[in-house]
Amino acid sequence: MAKVKMSKKATSIDMTAMCDVAFLLLTFFILTATAKAPEPLPVDTPSSTVQTKLPETDLATLTVGKSNGESQVFFGVKGRDVRIKTLELMAQKYNLTFTEDEIKQFSLVDEFGVPIEAMKQLLAMKAADRAKPGTQPGIPCDSINNQLKDWIYTARQANIDVADKELQFAIKGDAKEEYPQIKKIMDILQDQKINSFNLVTGLRGKDY
Repeated sequence: MAKVKMSKKATSIDMTAMCDVAFLLLTFFILTATAKAPEPLPVDTPSSTVQTKLPETDLATLTVGKSNGESQVFFGVKGRDVRIKTLELMAQKYNLTFTEDEIKQFSLVDEFGVPIEAMKQLLAMKAADRAKPGTQPGIPCDSINNQLKDWIYTARQANIDVADKELQFAIKGDAKEEYPQIKKIMDILQDQKINSFNLVTGLRGKDY
């Protein structure tokens, strides 16, 4: 008996639906992602195997690094409402007045490093210009003019007023930064009875 041969047809898979899903996911991630703002004082943090993450709120960061061979200190606070309250308290202390637009601009600044007297000029700049190297000279923290101490104190008070919580602190220092400068920051914190703070490090392998 003769065998009946079945005609072979080429198989194909419709990838339209999968492409649509891929593009939808890609669009979602692009729209929801937040770009990392350029740091006005980039530092190369020391390596560590510790993987503890810093809190997303109730945190102030003190960045210590060098620009043009000179040590500089930058200060930043999490939370726009806390930033606004901190600036208001500093303005009262130094008898300064900021406009609503300047206060709004300050609430968008993650980190800064200028004397309080130069804050208006900094806020008048575009965000990209503020991040240019050498634009910000650092916050004064010497024995004659220790504005960093006042920023720390007012930020703590602002965080209690806004969030009813104690502010936590993190020190982000360059791996090549000299110890005396880091110790000066620690001494300022300890003078205000802040004996517990975080040290920001970069992750490295355990077998490094």
